[in-house]
Amino acid sequence: MRGYILRRIAYVLPVLLGVVTVVFLALRLIPGDPAIALAGEKASAEQIEQMREALGLNRPLPVQYVEFVGRLASGDLGRSIRTGGDIRQELIENFAPTIELSIAALLIALAVGLPAGILAALRRRTPIEYGTMIGSLVGISMPVFWIGLMLIYWLGARAEWFPLSGTASAGLDIPARTHFYTIDGLLTGDLAVFGDVLWHLVLPAITLSTITMAIVSRMARSSMLEVLGSDYLVTARAKGLSARMVVLRHALKNALIPVVTVIGLQLGALLSGAVLTETVFGRVGVGRYVLNAITARDYPVVQATVIVVALFVVVISLIVDLVYAILDPRIRYA
Repeated sequence: MRGYILRRIAYVLPVLLGVVTVVFLALRLIPGDPAIALAGEKASAEQIEQMREALGLNRPLPVQYVEFVGRLASGDLGRSIRTGGDIRQELIENFAPTIELSIAALLIALAVGLPAGILAALRRRTPIEYGTMIGSLVGISMPVFWIGLMLIYWLGARAEWFPLSGTASAGLDIPARTHFYTIDGLLTGDLAVFGDVLWHLVLPAITLSTITMAIVSRMARSSMLEVLGSDYLVTARAKGLSARMVVLRHALKNALIPVVTVIGLQLGALLSGAVLTETVFGRVGVGRYVLNAITARDYPVVQATVIVVALFVVVISLIVDLVYAILDPRIRYA
């Protein structure tokens, strides 16, 4: 198992280097000059050149690349041109709410989609299967922003069950210890604060979970149907094992392998979807942070954010590979 883990980690390093290289070149080869954007269109040539020197843009591209990779290797993501702050600290503050929203959406999607897909496979050609498949089709088809607006209108404005927008109620003081608002709410020891933060999270999490929920349910159904027809399950039934034992002990573990793949892919999609969801619900997160950086041509922030997201996706892929080896020990010997 250790050798398998080391091999998978070794595969990750070239991917990260490729992402770093592409991001570095893309942001420097696109039309436009960040020095002009920051100095202003009415700035003199001398002022623009001073700005370019301050940003290090007057150095040869290979030199900039080596310095950039060296800073990344030491954990230095640079400083924001727009705010002058440490990008690493700013990313921590803005990424945590986005990750929190994505995890909440994933938990909802798994809690609903996985049992629904398995139940649909076990109840073939029944209203349960038809209802699950229709629901998943609707979930995949509807845009996230439209679902969010409908939930805001019906459950927020009309029913007044949930807040319309925001991460927490106005004037609520939450100490920023981890920047995960639910965790910080618990650390305060005030259940009212935790409840307020959690209540603001419900609608955005449900909105973001719909597509993943639909995909997980369809994949779980298809995978379970394939496994249920396997010869070893026929043998297990012939030995007199109960239907519950056959499903839980033999079928479910093998049926989860394709589902784990989908979950890994959807985690990256949830991050991108969270940007739109945060905009609809007016939540703090990396979406607003990156949008402001793009508008201001703050390319250190943009490149750092893209690299961190890529690292997050690569790490998720690595974890998925390791989960494969746990679910099916034969994989590590391939």
